[in-house]
Amino acid sequence: MKKICFFIVCMFFFVPFVFAVTNEEGIGEKNEKNQTETSTLDDGLLNDGKSAILIEASTGKILYEKNSHERYAPASMTKIMSMILIMEAIEKGKLKWNDVLVTSEYASSMGGSQIFLQPNEKMSVKDLFKAVAIGSANDATVVFAETIAGTEEKFVSKMNDKAKKLGLKDTNFKNAVGLDEANHYSSAYDMSIMAKELVKHEKIFDFTTVYEDYLRQNTDNKFWLVNTNKLIKTYEGADGLKTGYTKEAGYCLTATAKKNDMRLIATIMGASDSKKRNSNMATLLDYGYNSYEIQVEVKKGETVSKKNITKAKDQIVEIVPKNDASVLIEKGEENKNLNYEIDLGKIKLPIKSGDKVGILKLKDGNKVVSTVDLTVKKDVQKASILQLYKRSIKSVLSGNM
Repeated sequence: MKKICFFIVCMFFFVPFVFAVTNEEGIGEKNEKNQTETSTLDDGLLNDGKSAILIEASTGKILYEKNSHERYAPASMTKIMSMILIMEAIEKGKLKWNDVLVTSEYASSMGGSQIFLQPNEKMSVKDLFKAVAIGSANDATVVFAETIAGTEEKFVSKMNDKAKKLGLKDTNFKNAVGLDEANHYSSAYDMSIMAKELVKHEKIFDFTTVYEDYLRQNTDNKFWLVNTNKLIKTYEGADGLKTGYTKEAGYCLTATAKKNDMRLIATIMGASDSKKRNSNMATLLDYGYNSYEIQVEVKKGETVSKKNITKAKDQIVEIVPKNDASVLIEKGEENKNLNYEIDLGKIKLPIKSGDKVGILKLKDGNKVVSTVDLTVKKDVQKASILQLYKRSIKSVLSGNM
């Protein structure tokens, strides 16, 4: 009898820990191989999954696709959109990394992959985001949803609004974490566009590149986080982004990698097991890097124009592209002879670095091959009345007025 009691106690404490560490797909269904439908991808490049896509991030050019607009359950890849909204809230100052959030009864009740948050438990934004980005924690995701929007339902409404703004036509969310639910769907194409949007927030890579970390350090409830995306250890240049698994969705992955200034984003949905999914993803990324390269014409942050703004604190304002202005070429193809032109709007002060002030058009002859948003190199403040007065006097004395 004592042995039976001891076994039950061990299972009570050990199973949740093992489940949290080994359930790499983020939702919590039992991981059984070959639960998904028979593979529909078998075209000489990929041999598993229901749909896939490969794009180059800076140009958005599609390098490979198969059933990319078919709608399927996205599982925990749903959290890519959740993370977009979280990063936007942080960058807008609505949340700070050291803010402490409180777990609600509802958030603590989330099943599946979790960090076992307790009702009223407090945790920093940074640690909660680790839980989402590294461990795909459902409970931590809902804490963010409730903090940002009041309820998960209202947060999901924001997710769907953002999907519409991104022009996504094959996506509809019903929850923030990726649980299987009627009318909760996306497509490989839409997931790649969401990933393209998320990686604009470069801070994300501080989390998605971490293979393991700990939460609740120096407490009795220390929790081991292991990244659900094993490619960051096995594929050179891999730095994200999000796995997913449910019985309905199968094994899914949206991956990002960067080599030689070229970032690739790929999505595979509905694979039959995680090993095949990861192997096929590596094959897909290899195809992209073996077949294409990027020609960068203007680097991100490189000054392309200087504008004299009389009412600015610093009159000379440097204009820079928000991202590399580049074009994709096939390996072995000669570099293109490109030129660019800039189109600036009216700059209203004050303006922060990162705010759009115009566009740069990258051209091959007269053909526009790419456009990149322009911003200011550093924040621009309004000049004080005293500064404006001194400038007026100087202009009068120099005869420029």
